Order: sequence, then C-alpha cells, then structure tokens
Amino acid sequence: TGLPLVIHAREADEDVAAILEAESAKGAFPFLLHCYTGGADLAHRAVALGGYVSFSGVITFKNSAALRELAAALPAERLLVETDAPFLAPTPHRGKRNEPSFVRETATVLAAARGTTLEEIAARTTQNFFTLFSKARRA
Repeated sequence: TGLPLVIHAREADEDVAAILEAESAKGAFPFLLHCYTGGADLAHRAVALGGYVSFSGVITFKNSAALRELAAALPAERLLVETDAPFLAPTPHRGKRNEPSFVRETATVLAAARGTTLEEIAARTTQNFFTLFSKARRA
C-alpha cells in the first residue's frame, strides 16, 4: 500500500519489539509507534529499525518525567507529536475533550525536554510527518 504501519501497543514492549525485528528482517517497512508510553528499550529498538515514535499529551503529565527523558534522547528525525484526540488532552487541558489545536502544548513540552524551541520542534516533526506519510501532500 505504501502506507506506514501505525502501532498502538500498551504493556507489550517485548512482543512488539520481537515482531518488528522479525518482520524487518524480511525487508524494511515504514512504521510509527503511536501515542507512545512504552519503555526506552522498545523506542530505541524501533528507531534502530527505521521507525518513528510519536508522543501525545501524556508527555505533558506531571508523572511522565521518564517519557520526557526518553523523548529528549531519541533522534529528532524520528519524532512526531500528536493529540490522540479526543483522548489524552495535554496539561493544562487534562480531563477535557482533546482537540487538534492542543498539539501545541505537547510540542512545547517536547521542545523544552529537548532544550530547543517550539518552532524547531514544529518544523522537524512536520518534516518527519511528510517523510513517514509520503503520500501526504503539503497544502
């Protein structure tokens, strides 16, 4: 199809890593770990296989320091941000219905974790999106 595989997995890091590694051995394919909240090992293994990691509003939550540290450690060219709307609204909207415009808060926290600017994160993650979703067209 030429489309990337989008993976949403919880509490299955070892299983996901094993499947990705086995399938990648047959040939590279584009994929995304969507709404990522897993461990560092899976994220690094996915990136090593050419995958992308996307962070949602969860990265803004007070108890998500480990997730922010992970996001800071991954290569910028493999990061995306998302809303997962209508779920997982970022702080300060937590508990409310999430909407696409709230992605700015997620990107702001990602930028702070990486020691860069919102503008740089926005440009980088936008480029990453168009690289991963190669059938998408810029407006």
